[in-house]
Amino acid sequence: MFMSKSLKLTLDILIGAAIPILVLKYGTEPLGALRAYLTAAMIPVVWVLLDLLVITRRFNFITAFVGLTSLMRGALAFWYVDGLLFAVKDSVSYVVSFLVFGVTALLGSPVTRAIALQGLSPDTSEREQQMNRLLDEPTVGAAMKKAGILIGVTNLAAGAVNFVINYRMVLAPFNTPAFNDQVANVNAITRFVLVLPDMVAIFFAFSMMYKAMYALLPANEGTDPDAGEFWTLLARREDALALAAAAGEPSDAARAAALAAEDVRSRAARQAREEFGLS
Repeated sequence: MFMSKSLKLTLDILIGAAIPILVLKYGTEPLGALRAYLTAAMIPVVWVLLDLLVITRRFNFITAFVGLTSLMRGALAFWYVDGLLFAVKDSVSYVVSFLVFGVTALLGSPVTRAIALQGLSPDTSEREQQMNRLLDEPTVGAAMKKAGILIGVTNLAAGAVNFVINYRMVLAPFNTPAFNDQVANVNAITRFVLVLPDMVAIFFAFSMMYKAMYALLPANEGTDPDAGEFWTLLARREDALALAAAAGEPSDAARAAALAAEDVRSRAARQAREEFGLS
């Protein structure tokens, strides 16, 4: 089932954040405090699973991570706690994101490599091999590591803010209308405000990765409208590497025609915008 990225983002915001808040605010009285709380918690989980299994049906690192994180949040909803423990519970997903992105990057195996591979979607084994050779370049690997650390640290900081807000604002006992109302008030802040730094971090992380990649691709020459397309440039890079190897020249000679810095930034930003559905 095809769905534009802008529509998907809108539905994610409505179903993942807005509707659960409304359920907590206005559904507590008719449903009861516990049923309203669980309903609000399960709506985003059902939406993510519906998207994964029925709508997009795309199984890769990102969808698997989102799906598992959603299931974790759904399972934690049945941990009936308040006060300090609730603040911890509501912040666990941020810590998991920090571990997945930040710690793996620090350990030298950034998951951003898998994201780059699936974002560019090599559709043949040859293109996948070409991509892996590009990602194995030291400058690209360093960019992947920095991107993972940026996303991880941003999530850790957001988790700390989320913990403090919950700890200071959700003061009522669990399974009471006041508790649901306070959770709704907190979610109205955190589910929208804390998403912004995460999206900005992801955008700059993607830009950083793509900038490192495009810097190793040859310049766009000629009048062919497809000459600047990523896979065309990557194929030209492979040809140049093969010629350099046959001539016994160092591989760096294949990069002599690298793009100007401004062109690299422009291409990287465009690629990142495409990932966000902004182009």
